Amino acid sequence: MTKLELRLAALAAAGETITYGDLARELGLRMADLTARLETLMETDAAAGQPFRAALLRQRLSPLGHPAPGFFAKAAALGRSVDIDAERRALFAAARPATSAP
Repeated sequence: MTKLELRLAALAAAGETITYGDLARELGLRMADLTARLETLMETDAAAGQPFRAALLRQRLSPLGHPAPGFFAKAAALGRSVDIDAERRALFAAARPATSAP
């Protein structure tokens, strides 16, 4: 797993989102490099029929905490319409450890 994938997995497990700028700084990436990697991850997720891990990103100034418009454009290009809240719930649920009844 890449550093990006590990960080997104940690965010999902914590039920959190992050801004593009904060994630780029944490990973030491330029914004263009981060967005290119996120788009590649979206292609991987779409091919696997999985929720988009890039849904954990949010624009700093978005009042609703949504990803940038490019996220939605890429999702559309991949043939998917995205309900961001449902996408995040699926990521959070998948990241929770499985528990079994005693």
